[in-house]
Amino acid sequence: MGLADFFSDVYSTLAGQPVEAEAPASEEQDTQDQDTSKDEPAEEESAEDEPAEEEEEEEEEEPEDIKPKLEEECANSKECAPAKHHYEHCVERVQKQEEEKGKAEEDCVEEFFHLVHCANQCAAPKLFAALK
Repeated sequence: MGLADFFSDVYSTLAGQPVEAEAPASEEQDTQDQDTSKDEPAEEESAEDEPAEEEEEEEEEEPEDIKPKLEEECANSKECAPAKHHYEHCVERVQKQEEEKGKAEEDCVEEFFHLVHCANQCAAPKLFAALK
């Protein structure tokens, strides 16, 4: 289901269009279906599975995502060295607090976001240049 299908379903639901549903099968039809299925020989499903497998093989492979690699390179670069240093220093402090007191008084969320922001800012131009 695509995004357009999703929104059209939501719109049709909110627009108040009548919902159409099939009536449930009666018990007599269920028992008749069960009786007839016993008389018919079972067909092999492997013949139906083969075309599906061929279609999967024909699909193109997804290209490798280079964004994580670029972000890691940028996080280790000279440009993001100050943010990485602050993050690593904070991690050391938190680990010491956990060892000594059993519970840390702070977390390193702010420092982590600064490092990720720096890595994203550095990697974005390289990523878009590679995509062109």
